Amino acid sequence: MTAPAPIVDLTDVEAFAAGAHREMFRWLRATDPVHAHVFPDGGRFWALTRYRDVVAAYTDHRTFSSSGGAMLGGSFRSREDTAAGRMLVASDPPRHRLLRKVMHHAFSPERIRLVQRQVELLVDAAVDRLLADGGGDFATDVAPELPAGALMAMVGLSQDEAHELIGMTRRMIGFRDPVLVEQTSDVRLQLAGIQADIFDFFEEVIRLRRHRPGDDLVSLLLTATINGRPLPEEEVLYNCMNVAVGGNETSSYTACSGLLALLDHPDQSSILLRDPELLDCAIGEMLRWSSTNAYVQRVAVRDTEIGGRHIRSGDSVTLWNVSANFDEDQFDEPNVFRVTRTPNRHLTYGVGIHRCIGATLAHVELGTLFARILPHLPRMQQAGEARRLRSNFILGTTSMPIVMI
Repeated sequence: MTAPAPIVDLTDVEAFAAGAHREMFRWLRATDPVHAHVFPDGGRFWALTRYRDVVAAYTDHRTFSSSGGAMLGGSFRSREDTAAGRMLVASDPPRHRLLRKVMHHAFSPERIRLVQRQVELLVDAAVDRLLADGGGDFATDVAPELPAGALMAMVGLSQDEAHELIGMTRRMIGFRDPVLVEQTSDVRLQLAGIQADIFDFFEEVIRLRRHRPGDDLVSLLLTATINGRPLPEEEVLYNCMNVAVGGNETSSYTACSGLLALLDHPDQSSILLRDPELLDCAIGEMLRWSSTNAYVQRVAVRDTEIGGRHIRSGDSVTLWNVSANFDEDQFDEPNVFRVTRTPNRHLTYGVGIHRCIGATLAHVELGTLFARILPHLPRMQQAGEARRLRSNFILGTTSMPIVMI
């Protein structure tokens, strides 16, 4: 007897929080890989679920534009994103190439070493507290120190300022999560208010850096030129938000998912403990397994066909990394967590010119954390259910109680 088709609603944040999205995507890849999600008002977006289709869309800039914003609507299904052409992730060639060239200097090897040292200091202190207290909430007490260290070293923030900004970006991404944001009837207005708070935060940083410039990201953007012209202040603001949101969510949420995976798969933990040299490979598998950035949005700029489905110019097309990373045609036993998996061409960072500019930095942050906690892994146990972020865009963990035994 054929199993019934699952209920497929790619906007249902509760389904993603419950982990039901994996079965949705398994069914879609097998039966409806280029899926049309239709809203009650008749609007729709396309969902690409196969690895090969997602990669093809990532790399076809003549057909698929990033200027609609990475998230559906950019501001909860609004048709246009105000960051179009101004923010790195919401720009197309040639503007994207010019912006990336400017921002690349903020991710130099020297800067990444500075971040690593700062992350080491914060992680050491957080893990020491966890050990001394006999446990704690890994999702709130330890994991956020990764982006905090990065913000301190890259933007020149204090630890308190870094955590203040992390709190704001977390509410922005989790604006549909009642634990993070009090829910109201006007979700769009609420999201806009959170975004305005982040802009206000960076406007104050910009004011300070204009008075006393340094070698940080904000100073870099303020002094940068493209085609001989300085960046408009709104472009500086958008790209500060780009770095903050991208960096704050990916590394800390992947850290939680990675630790959960190791605790849920003691055989893999044992392999890693016997051979710590596998840590880099294991982090790659954590990134695939967590698929923290579930999707990105593109907008078709000309008619095209994918998998026999006709996509019209102007259609919203979503590229589901979380589905591509479990595609049976690309990965051997994709539903098995394997710290020795190689090759592992996951799409968690994207691919092509839009591959995450902070990918190397995130890898270093995660490596620093897991190198520190690996010796204590045999003593770590979950002390309660992990709570998942209510989001279909970022797959995160908002609470993860750990006890040391």
